[in-house]
Amino acid sequence: MVKLGMREFLAVGRVIAHGDLLRTTSNLHVCQRFEADLAGFSGVKRSLAVNSGTSALICALQACGIGPGDEVLVSAYTWMASAAAVLQVGAVPVLVEVDATLTMDPDDLAARITPRSRAVIPVHMLNRPCDMDRIRLVARQNDLRVIEDACQAVGIRYKGQACGSLGDIGAFSFNQAKNMTCGEGGAVLTNADDLYQRAYCAHDMGVDFRALTPAAQVPAFVGANYRISEIEGAILRVQLAKLPRRLARLRRRVRYLRERLERAGVPVAPDNDAEGTLGLVVTFETEAEAVAYAKRRGVHRLFDNSKHVYTEWTAILDRRMAHPQFDPWAWNGRNSRITPESCPRTLDLLRRSCLVSPLVDWPMPVVRLAARGLTEGYA
Repeated sequence: MVKLGMREFLAVGRVIAHGDLLRTTSNLHVCQRFEADLAGFSGVKRSLAVNSGTSALICALQACGIGPGDEVLVSAYTWMASAAAVLQVGAVPVLVEVDATLTMDPDDLAARITPRSRAVIPVHMLNRPCDMDRIRLVARQNDLRVIEDACQAVGIRYKGQACGSLGDIGAFSFNQAKNMTCGEGGAVLTNADDLYQRAYCAHDMGVDFRALTPAAQVPAFVGANYRISEIEGAILRVQLAKLPRRLARLRRRVRYLRERLERAGVPVAPDNDAEGTLGLVVTFETEAEAVAYAKRRGVHRLFDNSKHVYTEWTAILDRRMAHPQFDPWAWNGRNSRITPESCPRTLDLLRRSCLVSPLVDWPMPVVRLAARGLTEGYA
């Protein structure tokens, strides 16, 4: 978990002393400064700060014009919000199996496309980038929007490019478990002015839309309120400045632990970019081996992680929305519901796989000591 410190305290104090906490009226423009910083860091033209990663996904979907009758292909291994956001805009999520990298399988993606498919949401889980080259190729061949869920990969890169910048539009999360945090928060990233303007409408009811984007190319529409305050913007500016150093610490620890595990013969899962991947997963031949290995300190079996396993998405499995007439599945007109049998290969991989903590907040001598426990009993 990322810790906050004196720099964040002082940044927030300056906003409070100024007295205006609203991003739309404060002349400190802290949120706008953060958005400019984040866009530059990620290599995109535009970023928009919002109040959660879920809100970022909803704004991204609305920016792309996704709605009733549409299908969106979503990675089967993800936090529930990736699929729930699709339902919130009236579309239907269709799950896609993950492969041995624990990210979306491009072959299964291609196999699950239908005439109703409008977009794909690849999810970079656990700081592990998807195979974006192949996913983008499939998307281009089938005229799909690519909406990257990079909520668990803020600052992570795939072949030199920032996750979240590789599709038509991307989403970040800044909740307490992510690479940088303001408690809760998120962001939308894109290089397309029209998508940015539609996302802006989605996040702020269309209010002040034209004032902040004078070269508007799209008409304003009714959105919601997903704004953040200047307090959160102040925290995020400091956290973003700290992020490169934190990722460098993470990279050193992941590389060290991976090398030790591979040398000992522990079955480390493959990845799509050895340089960019900063999440360490081991996958065993049997579920029993994974259960036993998860008893070691700093190890967690992926199947034991509640709402990250799609069979735990009770409301979605039951097709239960807030109002019975708000029924994306009925609007879709075909039996595309999610069931426990939707992605058996993904469930099998999650049962047999464990996440190894890189101990990013601990000194290297402690990491070296931990490596002994992680390799004990292997060659």
